[in-house]
Amino acid sequence: MAGPPWLMGDVEGRFTLTLYADLECPFCREYFPLLKRWFGSNADVALQWHHQPLATHEPAASAEARLVECVAEAGGHAAFWQAVEWVYAHTRSDGQGLPDGLRYPESTPAVEQCMASGRADAVIRAQATGATKSGVTATPSLRLLDRQTGQAILLQGPIEGDALLSAMDMLSASEAAATPITEMPADAVGDMPR
Repeated sequence: MAGPPWLMGDVEGRFTLTLYADLECPFCREYFPLLKRWFGSNADVALQWHHQPLATHEPAASAEARLVECVAEAGGHAAFWQAVEWVYAHTRSDGQGLPDGLRYPESTPAVEQCMASGRADAVIRAQATGATKSGVTATPSLRLLDRQTGQAILLQGPIEGDALLSAMDMLSASEAAATPITEMPADAVGDMPR
């Protein structure tokens, strides 16, 4: 049975790129299609979602996170990513949530039962707590892990594709140097607005 973390791409690939995001974050909403496009043209990478609903976007952020978790519980990895895209396409963003009365078109009794149960809330809380403990302070943020070396780097803010490739190269090169890399500020690797 599939379960979180929800992945897309080459799960056996050398790199795992974890996206820390809030479904109400306007920057995440703009960045997600760009990241997905970059991701689709780069092999050897798995994309993993990590919920980080921001307090300023509540309760809408957690309600939408609950929806995508429940859709995924019922339908698996592909259903999760489809639900994320749907939420980003329909949310009013910045804590305003989905328009009143709008329902997810692929909703099923299993999704409705999950939504009523609160099971997804534990996953969302655990991911948000884990993100905070690992130093994630803004959304979107990315954690790039080289599964071959165990080296990882935290990239704050929306990071451009070329900068992601540079970070991958840096992690690969650090295998020989064996120096731990833990964080790179966004202004050192990209110039997208934050």
